[in-house]
Amino acid sequence: MTTGAVGEIVGAGRHEDNLRTAVRLGVIDRYDTDSTRAVDGADVVVIAVPLGAIAAVLRTIAPHLARQCVLTDVGSAKSSVIADVERIYGTIPPNFVPGHPIAGTEKSGVEASFATLFQRRRVILTPLAETAITAYRLIRRMWELTGAEVVDMGVRHHDAVLAATSHLPHVLAYTLVNTLARLDDRAEVFRYAAGGFRDFTRIASSDPLMWHDICVANREQLLEMITLFSADLVQLAEAIRSDDRAAILATFQRAKRARDNLYLD
Repeated sequence: MTTGAVGEIVGAGRHEDNLRTAVRLGVIDRYDTDSTRAVDGADVVVIAVPLGAIAAVLRTIAPHLARQCVLTDVGSAKSSVIADVERIYGTIPPNFVPGHPIAGTEKSGVEASFATLFQRRRVILTPLAETAITAYRLIRRMWELTGAEVVDMGVRHHDAVLAATSHLPHVLAYTLVNTLARLDDRAEVFRYAAGGFRDFTRIASSDPLMWHDICVANREQLLEMITLFSADLVQLAEAIRSDDRAAILATFQRAKRARDNLYLD
């Protein structure tokens, strides 16, 4: 989607083939494999790398950012990003606006991008006490121009909500596929997998490194959700084992009512 709000978009990365593809697709205007040159004179810098790489990127570019440059990110665990920023800068710079777009698919790479990626999707901003209002407004407007709905959220609340709604589902999908892949008759199991299996496990095709970093970065919140889910799964297993049909049905009915009352599609 073109809004005319940006004069030039400069991409930075390690793999020149991907960067050339980004130029060819019109995602960026030009690129540089040297991130210090790429950020030279930038008004806004968006860090979009796996969480485990953010500190290294920050350490490299921080001395080269213009004083008025606004820094933001797209990381899925805000506490770890903010900790990285504070560690590199020694404080929270006023021009830093933590952000997280709730959009995308299980596919990775610039060729998986599309113009309407953020339209009618939510973008969460977690501004801090130190965040300058002018920087916040600029990043908010940037995301609004993509067609996104921008909402504000506290840092810990963001990490707890995403642990429940995004991080746990990915862990479950990866674990289910991993379990089935170790079965002796795994080839037949996957051959006869129906639509429900494909829908549920689609996100297990996501970038493993990215999700490894998310699990590490949001460990505390994610473990709480895994513990809660594990207890409920054990309870359901016991109901099945004891032929408690009322408990099984009640569990499924509660889940259906909750899912039907949610706006997810």
